[in-house]
Amino acid sequence: TLYILDSSFNPPTLAHLRICTTALLQDSKAKSPDSQKRLLLLLATQNADKAPKPAGFEQRLSMMCLFAQGLLQRVEEQAPESNISIDVAVSKLPLFVDKVKEIENSGAYENAKEMEQVHLIGFDTLTRLLDTKYYPPDHTLKSLETLFRRHRVRVTARTDDQWGSREEQDAYVRELAEGRRLGEGGEREWAEKIELVEGRKEGEEIVSSTKVREAVKSGDREALEKLVLQDVANWIFNEGLYKEDG
Repeated sequence: TLYILDSSFNPPTLAHLRICTTALLQDSKAKSPDSQKRLLLLLATQNADKAPKPAGFEQRLSMMCLFAQGLLQRVEEQAPESNISIDVAVSKLPLFVDKVKEIENSGAYENAKEMEQVHLIGFDTLTRLLDTKYYPPDHTLKSLETLFRRHRVRVTARTDDQWGSREEQDAYVRELAEGRRLGEGGEREWAEKIELVEGRKEGEEIVSSTKVREAVKSGDREALEKLVLQDVANWIFNEGLYKEDG
């Protein structure tokens, strides 16, 4: 199984760490739970909605490598018998359907066309994945058949005023299962390939890139280390990142 966290990593945070760790260690849908798992940290240089700022891509790749080392250490501490490797890569493609094919055809993975891809996303990204405006000229979801035929998505719930309650997010996925997206090209069976998992628990620290920038600007090292791994925090301070919104 190949798990893919596709993000701007600006910077990689403890929220990313949680998404990856729970997927690698708690994925109940894994075809062979004890088999080798690989995680691909994929830097998206062209996000469908976001401009590439304020940290440059080279800086983000450096932080991703530090993050990968810290993540592997955490996983091995929790599951010494785990058989996990982590890759870091870059993609210029903004859409998931294109990235699926890019990974299959990259030559980086043996038997890539038979390998199950599990894309790790947040609920906000799921709504974009299932939004027809990103699929011109026909503006239907039919192209997602490439993704859902053999692969799946593991979605971290994001419960807040903007994205609603967990019940509302479950209902959003259920619309697909009940055939209410058929007119847009969304198939019922795709819902079986979408797993919605628990996000931040009540009372847990809210982690965001905005909070990272606030901590850096105020020089609050303690606050920063509650948001990113220590090695990433060291890199941010040593390189002088996020002091200005570029």
